[in-house]
Parts: sequence; structure tokens; C-alpha cells
Amino acid sequence: MNKKHLTKEEIIAHYSECVIEVGSNVIDWKIEADEKITLSIEYKGFFNELAQKIFRKSRISYVHLDEKGSFLWPMFDGKTTIATISKNFSEKFGPDAEPIYERLLKYLEILENYNFIKIMTTNNSN
Repeated sequence: MNKKHLTKEEIIAHYSECVIEVGSNVIDWKIEADEKITLSIEYKGFFNELAQKIFRKSRISYVHLDEKGSFLWPMFDGKTTIATISKNFSEKFGPDAEPIYERLLKYLEILENYNFIKIMTTNNSN
């Protein structure tokens, strides 16, 4: 099996015109007094409901984002491209944002794995 590995530049080019929207697990989010964002996450499905009954766990959990995550979250509107998000992030955090694409794509990958976001291609992407 001959699997092609993409270069860093190819990965960046692929994702730069993608947009991000909030995933189905996130039922609400709010900006707290310290200007950080808290996500309200709903856990659905048979196994989650079973665990909620057995272990008396809440159906809703709260995820508190740090300063950088709180800056990024409002841009996950289904309209703002990853290229624009990375530019805004770089302008806000300067050298602390570097390496911008590697850091941002890893963060987005983690959020997507938890179904907090969906990364979607736009009609303009190649």
C-alpha cells in the first residue's frame, strides 16, 4: 500500500480556505467575567445515558477555554477561513502564536475529535 504523505505546505494550502463551525455536542457557549469562554457540552447516546444513570453524571458538562481558545472560539462561525483565523491569532499573540499553522491545526484536530467543531471546505477551495 503506497500512501502519499502530504508536505507541511500541502496541508496548510488544503486547510487555509476551510471554515469551522460549532459541532453538534456544543449546545451553548458564553463569555465569562474574565473574558474566557465556557462551552456547554451535551453528551447523548445510549452509553452516555447509561453512564449518566449508573454514575449519576450530568448530561451537560462545561469546558473552560484558556485565553487563546477563547480568542479563537467566536471565529468558528462557518464563515471565517482558517487563513483569516490564523492571521488574527498571529496579530493578537505575536511570537507566542508561532508556529501558527502547526499549533492551530493541532488544536482544531483535538476540538474536532471531541465533536466540538466541524472543519468544512468552502466552495472557493481548490
